[in-house]
Amino acid sequence: MSHILVTGGAGYIGSHTLRHLLGAGHTVTVLDDLSAGHPAAVPAAVPLVVASTGDRAAVARVLADRRPDAVIHFAGSIEAGESMTDPRRFYANNVVAALTLLDALVDVATAGPPPPVVFSSTAAVYGDPVSLPIGEDAAKAPTNVYGETKLALERVLAAYDRAYGLRSVCLRYFNACGASADGSIGADHRMKTHLLTLAMMVALGQREAVHVLGTDYPTPDGTGVRDYIHVDDLASAHVLALGALFDGSPSAAYNVGVGAGFSVNQVLDAADRVVGRPLARVYGPRRAGDPASLVADSTKISAELGWRPTYTDLDAIVATAWAWHSTHPDGYGD
Repeated sequence: MSHILVTGGAGYIGSHTLRHLLGAGHTVTVLDDLSAGHPAAVPAAVPLVVASTGDRAAVARVLADRRPDAVIHFAGSIEAGESMTDPRRFYANNVVAALTLLDALVDVATAGPPPPVVFSSTAAVYGDPVSLPIGEDAAKAPTNVYGETKLALERVLAAYDRAYGLRSVCLRYFNACGASADGSIGADHRMKTHLLTLAMMVALGQREAVHVLGTDYPTPDGTGVRDYIHVDDLASAHVLALGALFDGSPSAAYNVGVGAGFSVNQVLDAADRVVGRPLARVYGPRRAGDPASLVADSTKISAELGWRPTYTDLDAIVATAWAWHSTHPDGYGD
């Protein structure tokens, strides 16, 4: 099969995708500065190069040494709330460093087009949607800096395709959650802001309560509504996107979500059921930059790539998260 360079492969979605790539017969190299990733999340057989995508010399060495057939680009800053208070960091990591990677791919392509890219984008590019579910052609109006930076790189990729023949697939994730079915890897974020992680920490006695941010959204129960997509389903979408690029498909963008929305309270209700007891909640004001509802229309990726989510039951998704957190209360321990 092919050799894939995975930037940010020691992170949450990246580490799950590594296993799907290996299962599909690909070989893999990971490039990760470990600012948010974990070496223990990378399989022992996979080479791990500790460097930033913004390190031009390191990226050039990896491309020269490993000669990847394609790149999956996960590396970047992901916390939407933090992006509103530290925009400089987000533009540096998500745009400037990514440009270093893309320029290196263009420069290494001396005979033929550059290796294609699967890009980890986000539903945050849409901002507050006019209607639900959200299709790929919906207006792009991010409400936070995180979404702005992801949209900026999508536009860069389109320009690099026109100018240099660098084809790409942008996967616009909705809310990634859950953990591997065997409980061996899962979420261990530097900043503990993801809803399910916070709920699991309460269940483990590591926090007193889940802080629900916003109760006055125009949703059925006043809390924010999101489309929760299991991390293994996201990982499978990357393998399918690679296959399309290897088959010569043109650049494209796809939503990746289940197509059903659950409110914060509904997710916490599911956590109560899975854990077997009610978890304390504290209600507070909205967080800056958070849209009220984000629900995917994923018919395009289903029709064109044959992708289907295997996890559609909220309790089943939460159960995989609990299996990981309850056996790894300190995450990877690093």
